[in-house]
Amino acid sequence: MRISILALDGLFDTGLTVTLDAFAIANNFAARQMRGAAPFEVSVVGVRKSVRSGHGLSVPVQAITPDLKPDWVIVPALNTSTPERLVPALERRDVGHAKAQLLTWHAEGAHIAASCIGSFLLAETGLLDHQEATTTWWLAPLFRQRYPDVSLDESRMLVPSGRMVTAGAAMGHLDLALWLVRKASPELASIVSRYLLAD
Repeated sequence: MRISILALDGLFDTGLTVTLDAFAIANNFAARQMRGAAPFEVSVVGVRKSVRSGHGLSVPVQAITPDLKPDWVIVPALNTSTPERLVPALERRDVGHAKAQLLTWHAEGAHIAASCIGSFLLAETGLLDHQEATTTWWLAPLFRQRYPDVSLDESRMLVPSGRMVTAGAAMGHLDLALWLVRKASPELASIVSRYLLAD
């Protein structure tokens, strides 16, 4: 499974790292215990040449090229936990480029996943219109106001809908990663969740 994580400036550090760790652990266990090839080919991609996390750490990103054809694209949360910070962030130029790229990938057949505040960026594309979704509970009123055509259920941690899936709250990044591992191998997902002590 080819997975591209779309890293934007100011992304939520934990969201990126827990996602990378979950897939790395899955690949390691697949190679060692299950004696199989690494099932996940993960890349961190960006619409800018340089990206800094919410804590100011430099995130190495791969350029998006026409030959990059992910099976899944993951949109981690931005580290903007209040409406006053989130709304201006959604108007940034790099976010606009990211939305256009998500539409291109979706048109080419990619599945798209978004965690926590990342679901706002996915909703901005219009791809969630007339679909079910979830997001972080404390921003649900803002989500409903901005995207009235999306059927939001912030009480659910994971909501698959069509070729998309959204995860709620900050640690939903791990739930989302485990959900994707489970799609490849329920046995592997069980091993990874036990290793991480995750339900």
